[in-house]
Amino acid sequence: MSEEMIIKTEYSDIMQKSYIDYAMSVIVARALPDVRDGLKPVQRRTLYDMHELGIRSDRPYRKCARIVGDTMGKYHPHGDSSIYEALVVMSQDFKKGLPLVDGHGNFGSIEGDGAAAMRYTEARLQKVSEEALLADLDKDIVDFMPNFDETEREPSVLPARIPNLLINGAEGIAVGMSTSIPPHNLGETIDAMKAYMKNPQMTTEELLAIMPGPDFPTGGIVVNKDELTEIYKTGVGKIKIRGRVEIEKLKGGRQQLVITEIPYTMIGANIGKFLNDIGTLVETKKTTDIVDITNQSSKEGIRIVLELKKGADTEQLTNLLYKKTRLEDTFGVNMLAVADGRPETLSLKQVFEHVVDFQFELNTRKYQTLLNKELDKKEIQEGLIKACDVIDLIIEVLRGSRDLKMAKACLMSGVTEGIRFKSEASRKQAAQLNFTERQATAILEMRLYRLIGLEIEALMKEHDATMKNIARYSDILNNYDEMAKVITDDLNRYKKAYAVPRRTTIENAVEVVYEEKKIEEMPVVFLMDRFGYCRTMDETVYERNREAADAESRYVFTCLNTGRICVFTETGKMYTAKVLDLPFGKFRDKAAPIDNFSNYDSAKDRVVYVCAMEELLKGSLLFVTKDGMCKTVSGYEYDVRTRTSMATKLNEGDEVIYMSLITEKMQLVLRSADGYFLRFPISEIPEKKKAAIGVRAMKLAAKDHIEEAYPFYPGTEQTILYKEKEIPLSRVKAGGRDQKGTKLRV
Repeated sequence: MSEEMIIKTEYSDIMQKSYIDYAMSVIVARALPDVRDGLKPVQRRTLYDMHELGIRSDRPYRKCARIVGDTMGKYHPHGDSSIYEALVVMSQDFKKGLPLVDGHGNFGSIEGDGAAAMRYTEARLQKVSEEALLADLDKDIVDFMPNFDETEREPSVLPARIPNLLINGAEGIAVGMSTSIPPHNLGETIDAMKAYMKNPQMTTEELLAIMPGPDFPTGGIVVNKDELTEIYKTGVGKIKIRGRVEIEKLKGGRQQLVITEIPYTMIGANIGKFLNDIGTLVETKKTTDIVDITNQSSKEGIRIVLELKKGADTEQLTNLLYKKTRLEDTFGVNMLAVADGRPETLSLKQVFEHVVDFQFELNTRKYQTLLNKELDKKEIQEGLIKACDVIDLIIEVLRGSRDLKMAKACLMSGVTEGIRFKSEASRKQAAQLNFTERQATAILEMRLYRLIGLEIEALMKEHDATMKNIARYSDILNNYDEMAKVITDDLNRYKKAYAVPRRTTIENAVEVVYEEKKIEEMPVVFLMDRFGYCRTMDETVYERNREAADAESRYVFTCLNTGRICVFTETGKMYTAKVLDLPFGKFRDKAAPIDNFSNYDSAKDRVVYVCAMEELLKGSLLFVTKDGMCKTVSGYEYDVRTRTSMATKLNEGDEVIYMSLITEKMQLVLRSADGYFLRFPISEIPEKKKAAIGVRAMKLAAKDHIEEAYPFYPGTEQTILYKEKEIPLSRVKAGGRDQKGTKLRV
């Protein structure tokens, strides 16, 4: 008994090898298309299965669930969702320039609606798929390989007669690499392929003169024409696409912008995002020209209508849409495909090179198969013609033979032993017979009616036709120009049947320049009530309504319309909001929560203080916390651009109860929950960094805490409400910071 062998291997080596094997499996067998037929394995298998099931364009539709199940069971054991998704995409005319599947039912929409479940939808092959992708599979035109469990055989590639990789494009994410190939116009691509066949030395520029660039099903405008040459030379780059905008005139001198075509990258959920982005531009006052937005898109096409106010600047607004929304977008090109069994980034010329080579290979195999069949027919036909000349002798051989084997031996080799002949002359003639085995079999299987004169004439005509076919097929196989002509004729036939006009315009457009209107800087009055609803108004409007405004508002101050509002909360955070974002108008116009314009969440935090950023930067900020800590911080520490930042550091469980900007001769009065009051000058509070906790403002008993803080200016009659009685702050005895304070008799 031999000892068990244990092979010691570095763990990292095993992991590396396993991962590379997995990656290559995903790259070649799942995610990337083959350059020859432009299809991923799941697409190829689905189309082949439909072909095998006989779901042709002239047959009734079949349930997609039937197609998916059959494909999964026979060829693609990777789950039904990937198969159905591939089937759906191949039927969507807004994703594919040349749909390969004819879908019946809800197969989704350009706006991102998903297809119905496969048990509800039906499908069949498009005629172009039968003619240009699946024809001649019975002529040994491509290699077949075993399926995953070796119970079926499937084609390794479909015999595509058109450059499908370019016509329909491809998108796929593999491991460590991805592919993104734009769709092109069928007629132009075929013309470019024919030109390349005539002159393989053509430059990329010459090819692009025939097929100028991508042709997206959604139309649009490619605006970087000059960059396309480099993109198609390298197979990598970015194509800039814009939607098409038209201006329609309405009654009363008003106009509306109508978007009739969108960038290819916008299809799906991005249409909804685009509409939201326009709404945001209106809400944030980036534009005041749009009155209404309606999406009137239907099966007939895209139609998004922007109703404008009278006198709107349509050119400026169009530029704004291009600049601030996805109405201008980029399509990242990465022409990665499986070529010669490995992933390769291909230039336009390399794609044509592989496709043309494939066409010659297909036609070589096709016409070699046809030639072999014609040669077999020729052999049999010549045998039958020859047999008709000696039919009496053959009948005599057959009647005199004991069995089929004896008769066949005589026909093939002239063996006459054991055969009864009418005369010695017949025996001598029979000894001269030398039919081939195939001819002998055909003679033995021949029916007597073939001896009728007309049938013999028909046989002679068949033989003439066979000889012509042999001559033609041999000529095609042995003459490059003849085979090229056959390929060209096929391409012309497909172009005539399936070419459509170009949808996408290709041009060199100038870079969109959108100049935001400079806002005239002016002071405005900010108002915020105790519920957190805020707004701004002109100073003159405020002055006319000062009494009511002050009564209704918790915070009222003047700020610049170009500035920012700082909101400080009890948890020690600072939130900022742009003044321009806040509602501006008349005194009784509707206010809006400060939450809408900043990251502040009123449900989780409480506002302690609000001020204008420009005022904050001029001075210092005073903090007092519940646990009796205090400090001042220079306003410059809050000169940040972030919408949320730390205002101060707090001990665990502590919170800010009072904040204010410091003014001259200001004193601070503190009141604890137990009724202790302490008054001291602000000058006794040291300036700290915002990341510091601060110093103690007041000595507190074990369970006591600061409940209120008041600013006090000596010489003024300030009063506070304490235990339902008004108390002048001047009654509070002056002391120093970090003292216990005194109780007031009420």
